[in-house]
Amino acid sequence: MVLAQLGGSITRALQRMSNATVIDEKVLNDCLNEITRALLQSDVQFKLVRDMQTSIKRIVNLEELAAGHNKRKIIQQAVFNELCKMLDPGKPLFTPKKGKTSVVMFVGLQGSGKTTTCTKYAYYHHKKGWKPALVCADTFRAGAFDQLKQNATKVKIPFYGSYRESDPVKIAVEGVERFKKENCDLIIVDTSGRHKQEEALLEEMRQVSEATKPDLIIFVMDSSIGQVAYDQAKAFRESVAVGAVIITKMDGHAKGGGALSAVTATKSPVIFLGTGEHMNEFEAFDVQPFVRRLLGMGDLSGFIEKIHEVVPMDQQPQLLQKLSEGKFTLRIMYEQFQSMLKMGSIGQVFSMLPGFSQEMMPKGGEKEGQAKIKRYMTMMDSMTDGELDSSNPKLMNESRMARIARGCGRSIKDVMDMMEEYKRLAKIWINMKGLKIPKKGEMNALSRNMKNCEVQEAIPPEMLKKIGGAGALQNLMKQMGSAKDMMGVFGGRRK
Repeated sequence: MVLAQLGGSITRALQRMSNATVIDEKVLNDCLNEITRALLQSDVQFKLVRDMQTSIKRIVNLEELAAGHNKRKIIQQAVFNELCKMLDPGKPLFTPKKGKTSVVMFVGLQGSGKTTTCTKYAYYHHKKGWKPALVCADTFRAGAFDQLKQNATKVKIPFYGSYRESDPVKIAVEGVERFKKENCDLIIVDTSGRHKQEEALLEEMRQVSEATKPDLIIFVMDSSIGQVAYDQAKAFRESVAVGAVIITKMDGHAKGGGALSAVTATKSPVIFLGTGEHMNEFEAFDVQPFVRRLLGMGDLSGFIEKIHEVVPMDQQPQLLQKLSEGKFTLRIMYEQFQSMLKMGSIGQVFSMLPGFSQEMMPKGGEKEGQAKIKRYMTMMDSMTDGELDSSNPKLMNESRMARIARGCGRSIKDVMDMMEEYKRLAKIWINMKGLKIPKKGEMNALSRNMKNCEVQEAIPPEMLKKIGGAGALQNLMKQMGSAKDMMGVFGGRRK
């Protein structure tokens, strides 16, 4: 079961529970049993699942809940919190600082994508102003240095390695010393991939660690590894001081739950996800947004940051103004689709958006979903300016849709499907009317500093009423610990 399917299974279990006429012990147990099956089928370790179920039952004591409590929301929040806890070991993470030399050592199993991940990690920081460098201390795998050399050259990052020297410790020390003299502030050491039973390789890893004294050791875990993930990760943790985890190959059909178990085994947080083969398919990990996306709740704060990345600064104010006014036209939908295509993985972008139809992203359908977006855009290319700029869906009568279908070479049913998606989005985003949209860089400040009263002022009265008033808002703020999920925009600009 891929993670998207895992999230869908948990979401459906919660939905069935929510639809029950009365929330009693049987309904709660049925819901938890369904969630448990989904997690086990996704290769999450049995002990973790059992502990999660026990914890939720302890929190959600139906007999002790006073009358008037919203049992559905309490259960949903408990599931959300326990999933977050599973992914968050609650320990501080070492963070490299620009201008100050940091050594980061990568360890992992053979075939986990460790060497590619090293380069992605270097490239990610290079784009943000660091001066990274790569050291290949993998003398076990033939072609390891060639692979790192090719990757580093492609993204213009300095590298060090040797075809003649067979001692990985010597190579690592020489590489680190060289790049320290060149004032590189992020020196990344790639080590030989290994299996937990290969004691000689584990000892080699310990020696490299002792010689280079890394500030951070990152364990790279393939999301497809399955049930053995916990034991493998634990073996690495017992050999060296693993401080963080990067999960790779999150774009495939791997079950993924095993890799999530590695977080508990290493007692270290996930910091990045590898979501594809390309260098820019590398996503910083944040627990709460990830779980929200897993459960189909969206990650609007992450989405708005994506918008700021792809939409030019001079074009943002006009777009944000339109959306804060609650105006959602077909032209804006076109622009939004255009921005999605710029953002990279369509699946990642869709997972950030609450309310999106699953039909827009068929199973295993990155390419198919992208093709559907392009078909919709082609249909909109056959529309008049009046049709694109109207926010009245009734304008699109049968004769207009027939003309559009002829113009783009599609069927009338295809045009009707597109209009249904437009109506869905219009309903969601019309509720954004009056919302104060944060500017670039303000999202984190909002989540840290915004008080309940400030959030209340930012939300229009009709929206506040829909979520249950000021009291419900305060409870929501306490539960989620952040105001950032109250904010969100779509964006882009048609060229």
